[in-house]
Amino acid sequence: MTPAIEVTDVTKRYGSLQALAGVSLSVAPGEFFGLLGPNGAGKTTLISILAGLTRPSSGTARIMGHDVNGAYREARRALGVVPQELVFDPFFTVREALTIQSGYFGLRDNRAWIDEVIDNLDLSDKADTNMRALSGGMKRRVLVAQALVHKPPVIVLDEPTAGVDVELRQALWRFIRRLNHDGHTIVLTTHYLEEAEALCGRVAMLKQGRIVALDKTENLLRLHSGCYVELRLAGLLPPQLEPLVAERRDDGAIRLALPEYAEVERVMAALREGRVAVKEMEIMQPDLEEVFVQIMRKA
Repeated sequence: MTPAIEVTDVTKRYGSLQALAGVSLSVAPGEFFGLLGPNGAGKTTLISILAGLTRPSSGTARIMGHDVNGAYREARRALGVVPQELVFDPFFTVREALTIQSGYFGLRDNRAWIDEVIDNLDLSDKADTNMRALSGGMKRRVLVAQALVHKPPVIVLDEPTAGVDVELRQALWRFIRRLNHDGHTIVLTTHYLEEAEALCGRVAMLKQGRIVALDKTENLLRLHSGCYVELRLAGLLPPQLEPLVAERRDDGAIRLALPEYAEVERVMAALREGRVAVKEMEIMQPDLEEVFVQIMRKA
């Protein structure tokens, strides 16, 4: 099966800055894939290469089997990108902007799909409003609509929920989940790692232009087998447990970081030995954000 996205040994250098240092990955058709990393990791550079906006210094990138440089027309038709920045034409209404975007891809009569996208992104009451009169959140919705207007099989979302309200976020994810269910490949970059954990079947983590982790989300969570114990005590924490303290909250809660679940019994034994009563106790598995921090530190 032809991968939806195939990146092989891609590098990108801007003068002395190495933005990408040999990135290779493959995304299968129909996947919901997460591309995560701190600022400056190379995520946007990689997306720009996939979109044909930047040429790699070396290596190859393909969208649905089409080389982004050698077969750029086919590659661009197969891809829809929601950019991080708010880029819009202030001279057109929402519907006009989407109609013009359709024309870029040779779609003459795309009214039914435009209406469906407008409806699903809650833009119906703004469809005939000039773009410059929209709020930042509404402009973000239009960017999503523009990326979807030609029904691309591969959709890249670069921080799509940055600076938007909860209502839009929920509406957007409902629509994106539906598109993914219908067979569209979704690639998501986000700093809201709870979104990536809930949505992405696989995740790649970048740091300084290199992939430092690439696996199923559930495997990444399972590999980091430690846990956290959050305690509220009727007394002082025994001294032998002090090295395990990860956080002390203002409300009196103490969070201990344990390398494995078996250490919970050692914590309880120390509390019994010190005759410290437990008022509340909660055991928590690290989420994707905790795993991300651990991997970035090790990398």
